[in-house]
Amino acid sequence: MRTPILAANWKMHKTRAEAAEFVAALLPLVKDVERVEVVLAPPFTVLCRVAKLLEGSAVALAAQNVHPEPGGAFTGEISAPMLADLGCRYAIVGHSERRSLFAESDAFVARKARALLESGIRPIVCVGESLEEREADQTFDVIGSQLDGSLAAAPDDRIRDIVLAYEPIWAIGTGRTATPELAQDVHAFIRDKLAQRFGADAAQQMRIQYGGSVKPENVDALLAQPDIDGALVGGASLDAQAFARIVRFESQES
Repeated sequence: MRTPILAANWKMHKTRAEAAEFVAALLPLVKDVERVEVVLAPPFTVLCRVAKLLEGSAVALAAQNVHPEPGGAFTGEISAPMLADLGCRYAIVGHSERRSLFAESDAFVARKARALLESGIRPIVCVGESLEEREADQTFDVIGSQLDGSLAAAPDDRIRDIVLAYEPIWAIGTGRTATPELAQDVHAFIRDKLAQRFGADAAQQMRIQYGGSVKPENVDALLAQPDIDGALVGGASLDAQAFARIVRFESQES
């Protein structure tokens, strides 16, 4: 059985004081939660502080990005060994904001994912289509291409360590959310693609999150779907009470 993974992507939010306040509020709210994995992905500036605050808890630390090279003359970048040294267990790669705003290709995402695996960090690999692509009935073509390219460098024996995140671009930060049925259709397609590439057993073990305006009001219906194994949460993860409610999604407690 796949363990749901609920990850908070803070993006470019929270100072050290704000991050400490959030963690202090969140930990008591989720300390008794079982059968789920909780992950916090703060900005680089507070990774070290959040790592210390999470010590002794079951909440995992994640980074929001990584450079594929282990070191070198890459001003402003952070390597996978550096993240491992801080205690990161996960890192997000291929987010639509990185793809669109920073022109990151599938091949570059694939290099990042492999670098993370080589440093013992599990990648959260994001895929998703734009509104124009959805309206042109290109969703499955786009997602399939992104999966092929972004997982191209992943060793077959490590594929189970990768988490996929389906994030329709048109639903990120817009308040619009894919219906549970629509999200399930794409998640089922992703799992089928994984089975074709890596085998049925691996596909059934891999976790696929949904991301795109996930909030307390819709998380229960989304995570009730058979192929949705968690959520990558943006705006709602900035509030400890809201994110705790998402972590404690109804179907998990029943």
